[in-house]
Amino acid sequence: MKKYLKVIFAVLAVMLIITAVALPAFAAEETASAVQQEETTENSSEMTIKAKAVAAGALIALAASVAAVAMAISIKSGSDNIARQPEAAGNIRTNVMLGLVFIETALIYALIVAILIVFVL
Repeated sequence: MKKYLKVIFAVLAVMLIITAVALPAFAAEETASAVQQEETTENSSEMTIKAKAVAAGALIALAASVAAVAMAISIKSGSDNIARQPEAAGNIRTNVMLGLVFIETALIYALIVAILIVFVL
């Protein structure tokens, strides 16, 4: 179990590093045109919209990956426990489903926050 967690955390760390390195590339503009143009309110609001979109995308990507890992661990544990104690399969299945509902609820909250970032802020 510890081996799987180490692998999962390593993959998540690599994803986080790649995202952190790639974000400036998405936010970068052409330097020649940026030097020639003056900063206007329209240009700054356009940059704000881009920053909101990147933040919302990063939020959903992080929340979805964490939720997927949590669901996989929950289902694996439930399957292992059902294999060990088949007579308790109903109770285990109920608890696993309840846990999956809570994980999915957290993911839906992240989606709502991302929508609020894009449209309200």
